[in-house]
Amino acid sequence: MPHNYDVAIIGGGHNGLVAATYLAKAGKSVVILEANSEIGGATTSVRAFAEYDAYLSRYSYLVSLLPDQIVRDLGLNFECISRDVSSYTPYRHNGKDLGLYVARQWDQQTEDSFLALDPSGKEWLAWQDFYNEIAIFAEKIAPTMLKPLPTRSELQALIGMPEVWKYLIEEPIGNVIQNRFANDIVQGVVLTDALIGTFASAFHLQANICFLYHLIGNGTGEWKVPRGGMGALVKELERVALEAGVTIKVNSRVKSVKTTANKATVILEGDAELTCDYILSNAAPQTLAQLRETQPPQSLEGSQLKINILLKALPQLKSGIDPRLAFAGTFHANESFSTFEAEFSNANSGNLPSKLPIEMYCHTLTDPSILSVELQEKGYQTLTIFGLHTPATLFDLDNEGVKKRALTAALESLNQYLVEPIENVIAAIEVKSPLDIEGDVGLPRGNIFHKDLSFPFREDNQLPGWGVETDDPRIFICGAGAIRGGGVSGIPGHNAAMAVLESYK
Repeated sequence: MPHNYDVAIIGGGHNGLVAATYLAKAGKSVVILEANSEIGGATTSVRAFAEYDAYLSRYSYLVSLLPDQIVRDLGLNFECISRDVSSYTPYRHNGKDLGLYVARQWDQQTEDSFLALDPSGKEWLAWQDFYNEIAIFAEKIAPTMLKPLPTRSELQALIGMPEVWKYLIEEPIGNVIQNRFANDIVQGVVLTDALIGTFASAFHLQANICFLYHLIGNGTGEWKVPRGGMGALVKELERVALEAGVTIKVNSRVKSVKTTANKATVILEGDAELTCDYILSNAAPQTLAQLRETQPPQSLEGSQLKINILLKALPQLKSGIDPRLAFAGTFHANESFSTFEAEFSNANSGNLPSKLPIEMYCHTLTDPSILSVELQEKGYQTLTIFGLHTPATLFDLDNEGVKKRALTAALESLNQYLVEPIENVIAAIEVKSPLDIEGDVGLPRGNIFHKDLSFPFREDNQLPGWGVETDDPRIFICGAGAIRGGGVSGIPGHNAAMAVLESYK
């Protein structure tokens, strides 16, 4: 292995690949050091079930935050597909099985669905008003994500929407949800974007930050299906990185890092060393702290149970809706506002939620290419389930036992709305707890954001930067643990590359 590079990147996840390609295109020599036998991290596609020719996005599975600018800059031949359906939420009312259907583009079926829930029409008008405000906010904030970090005052002035700023940034998101919407189910559908990846009450500001990142992607907040699965993105990122001259080393686990005023040194397991000008860490900040022998940052633990399923056929719903509509978007179950709050308190007290909030979607309804032609012809489908309010602590004493109980609770949450139990059409299934996620892809305590998300600005008294800096001028964070990190975005990879290039000036 050559000893000298301009930049060494720890971790071959998608953000590390983005950073490497930008730097290599700028003429820098770059090496990526990946501990595992393949690159991609949480964005890989895998043949999860050996007996079936199906390649599932095992961990990361949808794309919202990846800016079009990065796709253009790097010359990525990668497509994300829009979903016609935004969400479907089944519920029972007066002994009848019904459901709240929301199309991506507002249509008559969506309006009728809201009116069935609230004949006064107030809820669907409140929905349109609320999300119209969010859309304007998102359109204004999205272009700042690939620029130096603005101050709180600068961003607030740029957006110029004081009331929206107040309820998104300064006051708990639960307040505006309860003030603007009267129905418990509608409130829960809105709240869910504040909780994916975040173990928090609706009245914690951490939920605001999660909500914000879920709604600002690319200025539209639309969550799209990656054609070919997440692995297709990794393959494209690898292709452009190699074409730009990046060196990628797998099975290269970093043991420690050291810096001086003039250089940085990376020590690998086996004690091989390489020197460089700068180090970029695509690993979690907690992992970087271990490599540096410094104090790791404190953050919330992961709280998502991930269930990947291969179905022989889509299940039928008691409400009578076509399952190809119900499962095409995000399917919510047990996710009313009151259930979320009750089960957060339950889980926070150390108990597995008695009514497990779950949401799911079917990749293959939008993009069947992840299945073999034979499986497609047989009518097979995939189903991805997220179980919420399942923090890592619940699994510490008996990971396998609690996983079984959590799986049962998740399937029961779904089965109450199905004509027949989902088990009747399951061909194969795998369950990943927060502890499994940590063990498989190195996310501390299963936190899919590496650490707590941060608002996308710096306080007025803080030094300027890109949100990727550390206390060491030769080390930068290029992964989800950066400010404006989290999700499948490439944003921290871009921003770390820009920060390094500025350091060379």
